Amino acid sequence: MSKTQIQSFCATLLQELEILWDEVGEPETEREKILNEIEDECRNIYIGKIENVKEERIRLRQDIVDTEARVIAICSAMEEPSGLGRQHQSDQSGRSLKEELGKILLKLEDMEKRKSERKNQFFQVIEDIKCVRDEINGESDETCSSDFSVDESDLSLRNLEELHRELYTLQEQKRNRMKQIQDHLKTLESLCSVLGLNFGEAVTKIHPSLVESEGSRSISNETLDKLASSVNQWHEIKIQRMQELQDLVTTMLEFWNLMDTPAEEQQKFINVSCNIAATVSEITKPNSLSTDLLEEVKAELCRLEDLKWSRMKELVLKKRSELEETCRRTHIFLEEQDIAVEYVVKAIESGDVNPENILEQIEYRAGKVKEEALSRKEILEKAEKWLSACEEETWLEEYNQDENRYNAGKGSHLILKRAEKARALVNKLPAMVEALASKITIWESEKEAEFLFDGNRLLAMLEEYTELREEKDQERRRRRDLKKLQGQVTPEQDKGIIPTKPQSAKKSLRVSITNKRFGSSPQTPRNDIPHSAKSFTSQSRHG
Repeated sequence: MSKTQIQSFCATLLQELEILWDEVGEPETEREKILNEIEDECRNIYIGKIENVKEERIRLRQDIVDTEARVIAICSAMEEPSGLGRQHQSDQSGRSLKEELGKILLKLEDMEKRKSERKNQFFQVIEDIKCVRDEINGESDETCSSDFSVDESDLSLRNLEELHRELYTLQEQKRNRMKQIQDHLKTLESLCSVLGLNFGEAVTKIHPSLVESEGSRSISNETLDKLASSVNQWHEIKIQRMQELQDLVTTMLEFWNLMDTPAEEQQKFINVSCNIAATVSEITKPNSLSTDLLEEVKAELCRLEDLKWSRMKELVLKKRSELEETCRRTHIFLEEQDIAVEYVVKAIESGDVNPENILEQIEYRAGKVKEEALSRKEILEKAEKWLSACEEETWLEEYNQDENRYNAGKGSHLILKRAEKARALVNKLPAMVEALASKITIWESEKEAEFLFDGNRLLAMLEEYTELREEKDQERRRRRDLKKLQGQVTPEQDKGIIPTKPQSAKKSLRVSITNKRFGSSPQTPRNDIPHSAKSFTSQSRHG
């Protein structure tokens, strides 16, 4: 109701009251009194209403101040501008207090909503930080709860970003720990596989959560330390077992080589023997270093040990035979009587000497023979060529003595070709002898020993051959000169002349060369070699 309507309504009521008073006959004094009372009542009502409005104005202003303070506090905590400064005061000059309060309440509602969202963000980050830190510290998952508060005085994005960085650092640390755990578990699983251990039991002793392939695994310092310690412990055990196995395999290979164990018997341990030179990282096959395998290898060694003594005599004789064969092929004279067959058999049967010592002595001598044979190889090859040429020379002399050598017959052309080749080879004999003698002289100078061929000095054999060849040439010239005087010699007959005087010596050399060529038993050393030279040569071979 408007002011004009109120005034019109009051005037109507007063007019109606005047009419009623006229009808009643109310005196003027009473009427004035009643009107004064009505005026006082209206004044009091107005005054009361004014006081109520003033109180409401004060309340609204206080609400505005309180609401602004709350908005400012929230904005301050979130480090955002409130927008309630001087600009806000100038904007509110045209609005009522209720309108201003309503606007500020809307601002407060929006800020409280944003504060709640920001607080939830803080809560989530702090909760994640606490959970990750608890995992790292090894605390129970049950402690990772919401039993913590958020500092509402600082809800700024700067503070939230710092918490996010802290969370990222902890998560990175967690990822690194999980990778370390995974690497340790992988290494431990490989070690358990190689050592023949139960991986699950080994891991359970460290921490039960490590057994599960899915779910949360313990990443605490204690778990990491225990896991790393376990890996180092089993790695050391792997090294010890590897060294033990390699020592056992080395001994087993020695037994195999010693007794010439067949490949069929070796096949059972072929996978074990291949690790004899392997490094720790190269041994990865399951049960390669298990206790069962070690016991199996030890049992095999005990069997070979027992077998060795029963076969030692056979082995010693076999090695001795091999040594003799090597000496025969390389034309080296074997002088050692302490490893002679008769002595070896007698010593083994009597038990006076350890067969293994005799075997080592034979193998040592065999090694020396092989070493000496290597240095003699070139000279022996030339000596073989010389002996072959001597055989051709002998054949040519016999051919030249054959009166029917020119008769045509089956295969005669092949014999003629051989004769031509033999003549060419015989013509090279002086150069071959000279080259061979030069090689021998150099060898004897370097070795400070005589070069023996089946017990005879090869250089002396060459000198003897040269002397006999000169005697033969002199005899041939003497015969030729004699027959020229008689007018009976012809070039063809001259080739078939055989010296008469030194024939026995030449025949002796030819037989000696032939025996050496075809591998007859070693000859007794020449008596014309000085005793001191033979003694020095023997010492050089044993040295």
